[in-house]
Amino acid sequence: METPRVELIWLLENLTPQAIIDIFLVAMLFFCVSFFIRGTQAVTLLRGTLIVIGVAAVVANVFNLMALRWLIETLLPIMAIALPVIFQPELRRALERLGRAGVNANRQPADLRARIIEDVCQAAERLSERKHGALIVLERKSSLQDYIRTGVPLDSEVSPQLLLTVFWPKTELHDGAAIIDWQGRVAAAAAVLPLSSSRTLTTPKLGTRHRAALGITEVSDAVCVIVSEETGRISITNAGRLIPRLDSKRLRTILTAFYGVDATSTTLGARLRDGVRTLSARLSQQNNG
Repeated sequence: METPRVELIWLLENLTPQAIIDIFLVAMLFFCVSFFIRGTQAVTLLRGTLIVIGVAAVVANVFNLMALRWLIETLLPIMAIALPVIFQPELRRALERLGRAGVNANRQPADLRARIIEDVCQAAERLSERKHGALIVLERKSSLQDYIRTGVPLDSEVSPQLLLTVFWPKTELHDGAAIIDWQGRVAAAAAVLPLSSSRTLTTPKLGTRHRAALGITEVSDAVCVIVSEETGRISITNAGRLIPRLDSKRLRTILTAFYGVDATSTTLGARLRDGVRTLSARLSQQNNG
């Protein structure tokens, strides 16, 4: 019984400012990693693994089971090698985001972003009235060139008329996504997007269009506007989250929060303002819904 107390006293005596900084940095590293895997299937797998190891370690220490303790100590180095293999998709996405962060930052004037938001909202409203399905992706900091290359190049100025024409059911370009690049132009139409890999979808019966909208926001920081072909309802996705059943007014508010004046800023203060604005937009959407 004295051993834990002695170890605690030794720990407190040897806790230096350098050690505190070291512990804080490691904790921040784990905290940041949790954001990359949140909402993905890796969370469930990681949670189950930690529960099994934690229970086994407690049982081994409480009942002094030497064989079980040896097994846990032997498996831990193996797991250090296995975890990067198991979580390879999540690690790849995290490294892509880190490498692409800031590439397209602060290149769009505020008035251009405001005009794009207005044009997208007008197009979404009219597409909703006609029940024409649509998928509009707005590029932010993460490059979407890999997905732009899968579509038909347009390099056109954004306008409601262009978006209405692209998503007219009898055109060749309607079955896919229209991507608005960092320059504020429609870079491509009929682009192919990755489907969501999340197993924790709030609405399991989502169609391919909505799953693609979630998928592109899971692998990048893009914002995606969806119009349902079946119901005409407008939705928006960001960071792997779906905000459904929007009217044009709420769509404009949320787009301004995600894509507006300060949405692409890189300073800490701007990011804090963006977080508060995003939270307010989501709360407003939930209260009105």
